[in-house]
Amino acid sequence: MSEALQELIEIAGRHARGRRTRTAVPRVSIGRSEVATAPLPGVWGSGILFVLQGAKTVLIGSRALRYKPASYFIYTVETPTISQIVEASAARPYLAIGLTLDLQAVAALLVEHAPALGGDSFFSTTPVDDDLLDALRRMMRLLDRPAEIPVLATMLEREMLFRLLQGPQGGKLRELARADGHLSRIGQAIAWIRSHSHQPVRVGDLAEIAHMSSAAFYRHFKAATAMSPIQYQKQIRLLEARHLLIAQPGNVASVAFAVGYESASQFSREYARQFGSPPARDAARLLAEGETAIEVV
Repeated sequence: MSEALQELIEIAGRHARGRRTRTAVPRVSIGRSEVATAPLPGVWGSGILFVLQGAKTVLIGSRALRYKPASYFIYTVETPTISQIVEASAARPYLAIGLTLDLQAVAALLVEHAPALGGDSFFSTTPVDDDLLDALRRMMRLLDRPAEIPVLATMLEREMLFRLLQGPQGGKLRELARADGHLSRIGQAIAWIRSHSHQPVRVGDLAEIAHMSSAAFYRHFKAATAMSPIQYQKQIRLLEARHLLIAQPGNVASVAFAVGYESASQFSREYARQFGSPPARDAARLLAEGETAIEVV
């Protein structure tokens, strides 16, 4: 293990508070778990996940990612996922750092510095190289020097983004930062789905939002999310229903209609298929498990 990685593990371990910790450094969070977890559904927004120690699998549509220590992946659009920590213990807890993307900063780098652009690895994790690891280490050191955060955090974040643009997943960042890029336009359609998830969705209408033909939209949407628009909407509806069921336990039919289902029985079937048990039973389990049912960064 490199000295930089060991120091990062020590810093993250000291500053982690529970399973998910928002830090004083803007857009940076820490994930920690001493136990392996069951598969946990959630939604990842645009950001980068760096796994420092332990191992994690993430299912995105039909694609599976596996994080090993000192690896990362860039999430370009809001994506329903099923995550599972597969290696963690009290002696060697799972530790990860999440960084929410600042797209304006990425766009500024592309205009001001025109870094050499990396590849376009959409659905595989990437080892963290020495330069990126060093930049991440210097950013996390700020947690022990909070007075320096307002001055140095933005500079170090820009350096990290610069390094990421030059890496194997740099093409995704470039495309996302372009206002007229495919990923940016797919993101507009996804924002519409998220805010209108209870309404019927037509691929043609979404294609118009994205300013693409229906065929091109469908192709780019599936490339970005590993699922069709209808599958995406279904997963968003079911995740929203899960949150509502925890807040309103026992009210399955009204939750089904609230998220856009016309049939409570169809909702229950699809919910059980997605989460492994019927709505009421699943909600009761989540309430009983408390924090252990929360997805870890």
